Amino acid sequence: MSLVDDVSLDDLMRLASSLRDEAHGHKISFSRKVFIPLTQLCRDVCHYCTFAHAPRKGQRAYLTVDEVLAIARAGHAAGCKEALFTLGDKPELRYRHAQDELQAMGYPTTLAYLEDVARAVFKEVGLLPHLNPGLMEADDLAALRKVSISQGIMLESASARLCERGGPHFGSPDKDPAARLRTIELAGQQAVPFTTGILIGIGETREERIESLLALRALDERYGHIQEIIVQNFRPKPDTRMADVEAAPLEEHLWTIALARLLFRPDMNIQAPPNLSPGVLDMIVAAGINDWGGVSPVTPDHVNPEAPWPHLTRLQEATAQCGKKLVERLAIYPSYARHSERWADRSLQTALLGFVDGNGWPRLDDWCPGATSEPPVHDIALLRAAPPAPAIKGSNVDGLLAKAQSGKRLDENEIVSLFAAEDGEFTAICRAADELRRDVNGDTVSYVVTRNINYTNICYFKCQFCAFSKGKLAENLRGKPYDLPHAEIGRRVREAWDRGATEVCMQGGIHPSYTGATYLAICRTVKDYAPEMHIHAFSPLEVFQGAKTLGISVGEFLHELKLAGLGTLPGTAAEILDDEVRAILCPDKIKTAEWLEVITAAHRTGLRSTATIMFGHVDRYDHWARHLLHIRDLQAETGGFTEFVPLPFVHMEAPIYLKGRSRKGPTFREVVLMHAVGRLTLHTLVPNIQTSWVKLGESGVRACLQAGVNDLGGTLMDETISRSAGAQHGHEMAPLEMESLIRSMNRTPRQRTTLYGDAHDDRYRASLNAAELALTSTGAGTSDIGMKKSRSRDLTDAVVS
Repeated sequence: MSLVDDVSLDDLMRLASSLRDEAHGHKISFSRKVFIPLTQLCRDVCHYCTFAHAPRKGQRAYLTVDEVLAIARAGHAAGCKEALFTLGDKPELRYRHAQDELQAMGYPTTLAYLEDVARAVFKEVGLLPHLNPGLMEADDLAALRKVSISQGIMLESASARLCERGGPHFGSPDKDPAARLRTIELAGQQAVPFTTGILIGIGETREERIESLLALRALDERYGHIQEIIVQNFRPKPDTRMADVEAAPLEEHLWTIALARLLFRPDMNIQAPPNLSPGVLDMIVAAGINDWGGVSPVTPDHVNPEAPWPHLTRLQEATAQCGKKLVERLAIYPSYARHSERWADRSLQTALLGFVDGNGWPRLDDWCPGATSEPPVHDIALLRAAPPAPAIKGSNVDGLLAKAQSGKRLDENEIVSLFAAEDGEFTAICRAADELRRDVNGDTVSYVVTRNINYTNICYFKCQFCAFSKGKLAENLRGKPYDLPHAEIGRRVREAWDRGATEVCMQGGIHPSYTGATYLAICRTVKDYAPEMHIHAFSPLEVFQGAKTLGISVGEFLHELKLAGLGTLPGTAAEILDDEVRAILCPDKIKTAEWLEVITAAHRTGLRSTATIMFGHVDRYDHWARHLLHIRDLQAETGGFTEFVPLPFVHMEAPIYLKGRSRKGPTFREVVLMHAVGRLTLHTLVPNIQTSWVKLGESGVRACLQAGVNDLGGTLMDETISRSAGAQHGHEMAPLEMESLIRSMNRTPRQRTTLYGDAHDDRYRASLNAAELALTSTGAGTSDIGMKKSRSRDLTDAVVS
């Protein structure tokens, strides 16, 4: 009891709020919900409750499915994402009225009816159900897990004394602490994201509150499933047995909130309902909460009808006055949403992936890579915000930016913090990255005239993201398989040279009949048709497979490729350099260590490469951070990377998205931050940051040019990879179009070579006067190139299985 006796409330709150800020930063979250009181009949008789009542003449025991769906649809129309089902505990065990109604509907129990109604809300309306049905057995939890994203039961108190005669829980068998703790434990065994908490001021002592919190902590330490602890203050209600009992003093509520923050793991979500503490929300925040719970713009708080929820605008203002930002979450908290494969039933995972960004927070707009929709107005406004960005209490971004700008290595957690930035922090990160860009590259923006030649789309690998490859084992069989003859490769090379290209970028599927000799022959073909053409070709996967088929080492094969004319490697097939992701995304592809080994060998052979990341599918911010650190550490060793190229996942035709197993690409905020954080993380080592106009369009490019980007990649001529996945920004951007875009940002265009030298004047003049491409059966032609919106892709866009 030293916390009770020796520490002042002010000191306790300061410590609690400090711990909250370390774990949760400046965010105070809430869930936009609709409240569905499925039944207000209950076999318990809690002495403070006005929610439950006895059967009433002419009133149904349960809401009908149609009534529930009407409430859910009203919530959906108001932007709600959560359907909160609250109901009395097993009323059929007490009331014949409930038994008869269940029997008439064809259900044996209230929980069986709840299962069907929750399923209907999810399938027909699209809200994510959160269920609070009282005591449950293991099979109940398992059944309801299939139709709910989270569940909950308030412990209220671990004190059995409160169940004795004269106590608030006397006559309420479902309030037995041991039974409630057992339900919470069973939920942990079933991996159910769970809400629980305590109710203070109902006759318990401080010691009993501590015992209650410690009992919950023990279960969370065992299973990790308790996603939030609610510290709810009792409020006396008229017409109840406890109507004349005084509410707990505010100091007791604050003390208990602060204590909960201290007792649980640092990232635990501590919640207090805002409608039960009007006028003192600043003190509630100061005590250490990071969540307001569910707030409904549609339905009342049926449990506390005398206490209406604050309007979200007023709640946002009150939160801001505390130096915090009100942010929306789902019924499943972000840390659980990020690991949906563990915490959500398979039947709910597709919907959940559609709701969230890479950090488990709700997506706030419908923008996605490859589509022609304009970027979100909010994010564009933040990029244009006048300095200085507003300071946010609890933010450590300024320190991280200073560290990155000095060239020091950021660690994984620090990079994750940068990816999580929003609002003023987002502005500050983009501005800092762009200042580095100006210091390193000036106001010049480079591009290269190149042609993509994807010599085959036949592939025996089964990458889950790839909509380009074709073949018996490919995941996507739409389109015609092809394997270009070497004469056609040569013709395209010569045509590209005549059109001013200095480079051909060549990659393809892993054709089952290809050997290392095939790749060597392709290089020789290029040099036969255009001896001065730079060959930028072969992903690390192709190099790895080519060496394997010849029975020689990767280093030996790279040496042979260099002798045959290979100039540089595209650092594709990287996807995400983390084997947890690769096991889902490309399980039969080379592992992270193998990719790094090929690139290291290439650099040591004198072959430089790009570095790419393909992100926004099943990955998380920690995966992105590890990927960037792999690139940074390898660059510190070899110095062989010419540029870093973020490639946002285009989802439309990707097999993994069509199977419902991925997000629909990164958000626009995440795309911009990938470029900015890439610039910051790789500073002093990788001088060039490139953006992919074929995935982002002109508006997206303009945004990234304000966030550290200095290169637009290739004009190209035959982009097929992104278009196969559904991208709608075309397959060629001619030099004049490229330069017009660059000048519109008050930057100076520079046509470059693969290794960032200046393109020769004759190449530049040829590129400005290029003839239309000859029509081909497997690439772009005159019918495409002549269109006003004809576009191509950047030099390392090809992410090929």
